Amino acid sequence: MTVEEMLASLVDRFNRHAERNPGVAEELDGLSRTIQIRLTDGETYAVDLTKGRLQNLRSGPANGADLRVTTDTRTFHALVRKDLGPMKALVTRKLSIEGSLEDKLLFRKLL
Repeated sequence: MTVEEMLASLVDRFNRHAERNPGVAEELDGLSRTIQIRLTDGETYAVDLTKGRLQNLRSGPANGADLRVTTDTRTFHALVRKDLGPMKALVTRKLSIEGSLEDKLLFRKLL
């Protein structure tokens, strides 16, 4: 599976989760964020969080992203498969997250 396919699957999984759990969608309802995911050995992608849903997945950098996630492809795959937790990836410096504390905590919910 390509990174783009994995991201699309992750977006779909998150949106279905938010649909089934009204509390999640409600908690994120007022947030509007642009998230950029840069793979150091690959492409850069962006997705928007609006009205409690992820949408508009696209390749390329996002100007003015609120949350910037940087990792390599191997670590990204491990995070999505849940073979590696976000905290361990951060501590081992395999993952870098730039943004406000609130946005950093948001990243964990998106996985």
